[in-house]
Amino acid sequence: MKDEITITVTDQTGIQHTLICPLEMGLTLKDICKAYELPMEAMCGGMAMCATCHCYILNGAASLSEKNDVEEALLSELFTTKETSRLACQIYLTGQMDGLSIEIAAN
Repeated sequence: MKDEITITVTDQTGIQHTLICPLEMGLTLKDICKAYELPMEAMCGGMAMCATCHCYILNGAASLSEKNDVEEALLSELFTTKETSRLACQIYLTGQMDGLSIEIAAN
């Protein structure tokens, strides 16, 4: 069993960052982006209230859990939503996500 995975995050300026993510801490995608000091606002601190951790899943979407109703509702209020839009605070890191690639949406 893996104890860490690698995720690629493209920031709003197009720069790619490779993140090594520990799995045993119960972190979300938002948590790891903040830990690496990437430009993800996440104003509400991960409570699924603000949508400032909006991101696009570039590949690996099949490894993610389904969107819940709260996430769906928040995303529906954004003008920049795509089919691949997710809230990073609602995605808990798992071993199946190794190689996941996301892009942080512009706020």
